[in-house]
Amino acid sequence: MYLSRFLSIHALWVTVSSVMQPYPLVWGHYDVCKTQIYTEEGKVWDYMACQPESTDMTKYLKVKLDPPDITCGDPPETFCAMGNPYMCNNECDASTPELAHPPELMFDFEGRHPSTFWQSATWKEYPKPLQVNITLSWSKTIELTDNIVITFESGRPDQMILEKSLDYGRTWQPYQYYATDCLDAFHMDPKSVKDLSQHTVLEIICTEEYSTGYMTNSKIIHFEIKDRFAFFAGPWLRNMASLYGQLDTTKKLRDFFTVTDLRIRLLRPAVGEIFVDELHLARYFYAISDIKVHGRCKCNLHATVCVYDNSKLTCECEHNTTGPDCGKCKKNYQGRPWSPGSYLPIPKGTANTCIPSISSIGTNVCDNELLHCQNGGTCHNNVRCLCPAAYTGILCEKLRCEEAGSCGSDSGQGAPSRGSSALLLPLAALLGTAGPLAI
Repeated sequence: MYLSRFLSIHALWVTVSSVMQPYPLVWGHYDVCKTQIYTEEGKVWDYMACQPESTDMTKYLKVKLDPPDITCGDPPETFCAMGNPYMCNNECDASTPELAHPPELMFDFEGRHPSTFWQSATWKEYPKPLQVNITLSWSKTIELTDNIVITFESGRPDQMILEKSLDYGRTWQPYQYYATDCLDAFHMDPKSVKDLSQHTVLEIICTEEYSTGYMTNSKIIHFEIKDRFAFFAGPWLRNMASLYGQLDTTKKLRDFFTVTDLRIRLLRPAVGEIFVDELHLARYFYAISDIKVHGRCKCNLHATVCVYDNSKLTCECEHNTTGPDCGKCKKNYQGRPWSPGSYLPIPKGTANTCIPSISSIGTNVCDNELLHCQNGGTCHNNVRCLCPAAYTGILCEKLRCEEAGSCGSDSGQGAPSRGSSALLLPLAALLGTAGPLAI
């Protein structure tokens, strides 16, 4: 009776657990690059695709404003209150910490009230456009994993473009247009991400959802990364296997979420009405209290750690790869062309490990990782292969009778073609065909 009761409770728990975690094994976290496993040949490394965890990437960026003197406070000036555009006795003064609004306040951890924010000069030179470029640079390729969120303390701009660069700011492409009137501002019909599909997920759209004037609770602008992921992974992002498969096989899709720099182009401040009030130009300016950018270092699925040292992000590469993005094979590990890791098959992926070059074979001819003794040979102290009586060579790849010239039909050992044992078999071993690469 007790056993049956226990089994019933256990079955119930399994059922509840399966409901709470509908896809526990297929997500593929890729947080380990290799692990040791036991085989008939002993303990060997099992390699798998791996990547750093997603994190707040604003901790590592550099920000640049253009024009560089666009921040308010030098010289001091007054501006109108956020909630009351006709109360214009607030002051911005760069020389007074309590009244200064420098760019770094877009990324600080706000621990006091009122919230801290960057603010531009007011539109005192109207009708000349009040335009600002805010460039966020990482000096490193990163992959975006969550929505980009910009929180304004002023009204959200009437016109704005979010742009990306994949070549460290040399060239730029639009990510999304924002406007109160998309057709008038950018000659584009308004759309939202919900209007897209799997086939149009890379379309650059103009949205009017976020570009309103002075309205309470209307401070945030999104670039919707997760909504685009949802076209492949489902609305709750539970089918990550599908998303990873698409990212793995569609380079344009992976590149879409990859950046080295972002640029926020503020083209027209929130006006709130059809005409600009030229008598109260201190009403018009930009103010941003927070920018959120979540992502991970791009390491081509060859690293789980990205270190920040001397103001620079670098992948701690594994799989015998090297470079800022683990984008090439290490010296003496170029036995086959470099390749990025693969998310497939879920959940461990494929490491595509770099393997030793033939010219790099030295005293350490076997290591139970990449170089495997052939024909029943065993690796001794990671130094040499102990071969069966009938075989010899660095990796036990040659018939002993061949060296003695005694291989023949009466010996029961067929002689391989000349050169094949000395060249082709070691090459096969290095390329992983003579033993599992444990990928």
